[in-house]
Amino acid sequence: MEPNKRFINSVTEGNLWTFILSLGKEAEVQEDGVSRLIFEKFGFLPNELMVKSVLFRLKNDNYVSREKLAGKKAYKITEKGQKELDAMKNYCSDLIQKL
Repeated sequence: MEPNKRFINSVTEGNLWTFILSLGKEAEVQEDGVSRLIFEKFGFLPNELMVKSVLFRLKNDNYVSREKLAGKKAYKITEKGQKELDAMKNYCSDLIQKL
């Protein structure tokens, strides 16, 4: 695999939690629409099973909270999740400057 393709895969599918947290920072997001929203906003379509697995871990570790939206399961980022997302943004910004 070419280095650029490997890099793109590692920062998209390999870091799915980042994109899921980002979606939930402004409003509640229905759980069954996460993959579609990631595709629309970030340009890649994650595996549905992987999305559910990441959401489960994020909920268990209190990075997102479970909500209800139009009678369906939804989630929203917590303060703890926002701190992690901010830390990731700072790290990426520093890394880009070094590259």
